[in-house]
Amino acid sequence: MSFRSTWLCSIALAAGLASGCGSEPPRTDEPKTAREKQRREAAAKGETDGSAGKWGGWRYTGERNECFFLVGRRCFKTETAACAAAQCGKRSCEVSGGGPATVRCAK
Repeated sequence: MSFRSTWLCSIALAAGLASGCGSEPPRTDEPKTAREKQRREAAAKGETDGSAGKWGGWRYTGERNECFFLVGRRCFKTETAACAAAQCGKRSCEVSGGGPATVRCAK
């Protein structure tokens, strides 16, 4: 390589580094973790009780005051509503446990 090509390469490298060093990434108000996203969505729906601490907030979603049947993390008052939410199709619903009972599709 000649002195001139080496000099041009060093100038180009310096210009490239200088243009990239001064800018910050754009700041957004987006959540950075899945837990933070879930917390924001629950707060937007009014599903948090506002208490801060290790066990703050409600564990299940849905009808909290009458949570007798559970599909995933969602509460239901009646077994019929829980089975409909489980979407078992031709298979039947299985109810097991209590306080609240867990509803699953039969295998």
